[in-house]
Amino acid sequence: MESMDTTEPDWTDLAEHRLLEAAIPLAPALGWNPGLLAKAAEAAGLSAGECDLVVPNGARDLAALYSRRHDAAAMATLAPVDPAALKMRERIRVAVEAWLDAADANNAASKRWAAFLALPGNAPLGLRLAWASADILWRWAGDTATDENHYSKRAILGAIMITALGTRLGSGREAASGYLGHRIENVMQFEAFKARIKTGGLAESLAAGLGRLRYGRG
Repeated sequence: MESMDTTEPDWTDLAEHRLLEAAIPLAPALGWNPGLLAKAAEAAGLSAGECDLVVPNGARDLAALYSRRHDAAAMATLAPVDPAALKMRERIRVAVEAWLDAADANNAASKRWAAFLALPGNAPLGLRLAWASADILWRWAGDTATDENHYSKRAILGAIMITALGTRLGSGREAASGYLGHRIENVMQFEAFKARIKTGGLAESLAAGLGRLRYGRG
């Protein structure tokens, strides 16, 4: 007799999903803040205590859930694509485009989310989320670097993704694709690009990208 998997979904995972799904349609009007959390929790059927268990850090945790949602959607889009059949620059372009599509699927909510992450107090979270998303895309593309290049590649791609997202949300697909195509060439010339940016220049690039998200400029 075949064994059956009777494992039930984790309550926290289900609650996170319900909360985020309730928050997305409310976010364009409310923004990412305690008011959004309260309304979304009510719509999701979660008590205040349950909401605190799911997102103990409030809107910041909700923003992180939204970012991971984009990552998961991008990976679902990329699942049927064989990265080995593509040149590396094409792998990166396809991967980032899939991620941008995921964020742009809820354009108005994503604009409020991006503006929230671009606030000075939330910028470190925004950078961590961008780095994590870049890591997922690099791994899909087949990157196996374990030295300092592992970190530099992700920081550089994260900076590109931040600016590409601001361009996509504010100016549309064509403008974002143009920007992305240009910057991918920089990624392919990785060593020269890394040498030009250095640590200070990379921080400036990341900060500039977050500023564009905050003020809605492509």
